[in-house]
Amino acid sequence: MKRSLKLNPVASALIALAAVTTPTVMFGAAADLNACCTPADKDQPRVAANLGNQSYSSLSKVNKATISNLGPVWMTSVSEAAATTPSPSPGVPDTGQQTTPIVVDGVIYLDTPSGGVSAIDGATGATKWKWQPTVANSGFGPTGTRRGVSVGDGKVYTLASGNRVVALNKDTGAQVWVVQPTGPNGASLGNVAKVATTYYDGMVYVGTNDAPRNAAFALKSSDGSMVWSFYGGAEPGRVVTDVNGVTTDAGATWGPLQANGLSCALTGGISPWLHGAIDPELGLAYYTFGNVRSCGSSQDGQQRPGDNLFANSIVALDLKTGAYKWHFQSIRHDTWDMDNVHPPVLADVTIGGQQKKALYYGSKAAMTFILDRTNGKPLTGIVEKGRPQDSRQHNPPTQKFPAQGMWFPECTVWEKLGTDNIPGNPWRGVPNFNGYQPNAAGDLVYTEPNYLDADKPFVTYPADYGANHRKGCMFDPQFDLPVLSMTSQNGGADLSNHGYSPRTNMVYIPYGIALVAHYRSASQNGQRALGEYQTGGVVALNASTGQVAWRNHLGLDAAHGQSPLITAGDLLFIGQPDGMLYALDATSGKTLWRFQTQGEIEGGVVTYSIGDEQYVAAIAEGDKLWAFKLGGTYKTASGSSEAPTPPPFVVRRPVGGAAVEGSTVNNTVYLARASRTTDTAAAADGIATNAMNPTHMRVPVGTTVTFLNPGSQQFPIAPNTKPHCATQFFEGLFNPKLNPGQSFQYTFAKEGEYFYNDCTDPRPTGKVVAYHVPQEMPGALKIVPSTVNMKAPNDVFTGVQGFITAMFQVPEGYTFDGNARLKTPLSEALFEPLTANMTGSGNMLVVTFDKALIDNNMPAGDAVPLIVTANFMNGGVQKQLTSTATVRVMK
Repeated sequence: MKRSLKLNPVASALIALAAVTTPTVMFGAAADLNACCTPADKDQPRVAANLGNQSYSSLSKVNKATISNLGPVWMTSVSEAAATTPSPSPGVPDTGQQTTPIVVDGVIYLDTPSGGVSAIDGATGATKWKWQPTVANSGFGPTGTRRGVSVGDGKVYTLASGNRVVALNKDTGAQVWVVQPTGPNGASLGNVAKVATTYYDGMVYVGTNDAPRNAAFALKSSDGSMVWSFYGGAEPGRVVTDVNGVTTDAGATWGPLQANGLSCALTGGISPWLHGAIDPELGLAYYTFGNVRSCGSSQDGQQRPGDNLFANSIVALDLKTGAYKWHFQSIRHDTWDMDNVHPPVLADVTIGGQQKKALYYGSKAAMTFILDRTNGKPLTGIVEKGRPQDSRQHNPPTQKFPAQGMWFPECTVWEKLGTDNIPGNPWRGVPNFNGYQPNAAGDLVYTEPNYLDADKPFVTYPADYGANHRKGCMFDPQFDLPVLSMTSQNGGADLSNHGYSPRTNMVYIPYGIALVAHYRSASQNGQRALGEYQTGGVVALNASTGQVAWRNHLGLDAAHGQSPLITAGDLLFIGQPDGMLYALDATSGKTLWRFQTQGEIEGGVVTYSIGDEQYVAAIAEGDKLWAFKLGGTYKTASGSSEAPTPPPFVVRRPVGGAAVEGSTVNNTVYLARASRTTDTAAAADGIATNAMNPTHMRVPVGTTVTFLNPGSQQFPIAPNTKPHCATQFFEGLFNPKLNPGQSFQYTFAKEGEYFYNDCTDPRPTGKVVAYHVPQEMPGALKIVPSTVNMKAPNDVFTGVQGFITAMFQVPEGYTFDGNARLKTPLSEALFEPLTANMTGSGNMLVVTFDKALIDNNMPAGDAVPLIVTANFMNGGVQKQLTSTATVRVMK
């Protein structure tokens, strides 16, 4: 096991344990692999493991006791492998691929980055066949991002361009049939492009995306002929009666027809973005339908008063006919793009002392509704909470919340600014949004007047809301001005599967955090607040109560395909965008193991067995397919098992525009101006996100920067007329409020990136990066020992143990000021030390590094250069010293 498993600074505080309820599990026919909830075993034949999307395997040879001996056994680039049919394949990986591999009879089937399908031998990594569509050879080409194939009836089912569904021979990759399915009277079903296919009992279930109108549909596996389809947007006149006897005029929930005579439902999007769940015993398929995009935008509800069914809903359909059975809408009249579209999870659990057929639904809104999957009724209670309403948006007076509460905070955390609180609470709000401005002590307090005052005549608040202003809570309304609110557009498992373990009776949800400001003209699904930390992790819920059992805040977004795998070894595997593959203790959330794959992981992990070996496999960058087993000793080109660490992952939401050297603009920032030369009324008092000029400035440490609210001297025709701020966050180092023509200066004495925004309207955001020009100190660095032994006694990468020590001779008058880092030959990343301290005499900086963290970034050799860099104060100015030493590396 690797000696050092450093978490995000808030991770340790957020791993909270709770009592685990031991379930009474009902699997139905235990040997029936076509039952919804039978665990995957030697194979993992479906995306999310089984028809109930539990992402669970009964394999347990790899477990908490043996995980330290898990190592890679092979790695295959699916892009480089040649296609066997119909033509050679491009060899370019694509990080946009969100596929989860599946395993049948020891063969791994998966989407490739170039739009094909590969069959890989699970024991050796050898390509058995590869299919690649090209216009020249097949008359159609590949589609883009896909989320998984399915296998059944001797065929593999995938998607291709032109809204095509394709069936391939499972053993050879040869095309069996290709269809372009349509709805009634030839109507479009939407874009057949992204959603994973699902096979069950002679039928292939598919969803569509990104079109004006979208549907779920089913085809015959024998020839691809249409069986049924169901549109997410209810057209006028569609009246449904559910299994509970409740009749709903779903078409009427979209308000009046538009001037062109059409309903907003017909152009509303409402996509089943991800594959559904299937319960063969009940004869039901469950699909989650997404947000509304029509009649304005996803954040404009003016023209579609009503609940807008079946948007933001889970719908139960008859497996064989597609007939409506019941629905549950998680969010009424969505104007936040807060749809819950993850694949629903099915499980048979004990709730309130009774065995129930449960369904778990809800992601972006950080709520999990536990429903009876026979009829859609809540099993753990629903609370209707009053919400603020904007009369222009037709917001409903209440929204649904699970009785057990959310697994995120319900409202934005307005945390105090300060240098001792970085990065701070994951759900902290960016200052100036919603009127929360810093006072002299750095506390963010609601302040009037503010930019949202224009909304006051239209917004009303329920008595139990606790304030007469937007606090940044769930479902805070907006119109033309940005309102920052919980949770985010990837607040839960936005595009990731969930999981369930019958051993722990927990539901596992990967999540992301990036608070979003909503307003009608915001592009797509809202403006993620620039400068905020985009983070994430995994949360586990008690499946019987919905209460949070534990949380591991790994530190990066896990909501874009980073789907978990849970095993009977009580392990949870999950990948991260920085290429790291983790194994967590499924009962506590503790990190037990991790491995660097060198590519963004945007898909799920699989496990399978061949002979007496259990394998774990994951795909990175949509291309590098890694397989692991106990005792695996595969080596990369570096001589280590792990791949080199990729460049640092961008965590803070970046500002737009290229970096500008401060010296080229007289080290001066113009506030609330997107251009330094445009002198028009439209350019004055800018509110666009790039209305700080330059938006991104770079200056050497020690530079004094001027922040100027341009007046008539700079723009004689159309000067700014309003006061503007440069509120620095989250350190709170400066916050001048300047009238037109006024300026403020700040000297950036230490390196770092310093974000700031405007108090008049928080959208304009800038960043100053203060950088060092390192001073080389030849001969100042010594590495101990000079021969670095990176060999693992057990030949498994987790066996690499020990430390190296860097001894840096410091000139007279220099005092250590932090940020000691190690640069290795094989990575652009800089590695943090375990310890860094000056010796008692004050002339030597002693820094220790964990060999287990850097072994994959150092090649074997007799003269491997290592570079240590650190910051020091000298004469009241921060300076950066660097030195290089060579070592002998043994592997």
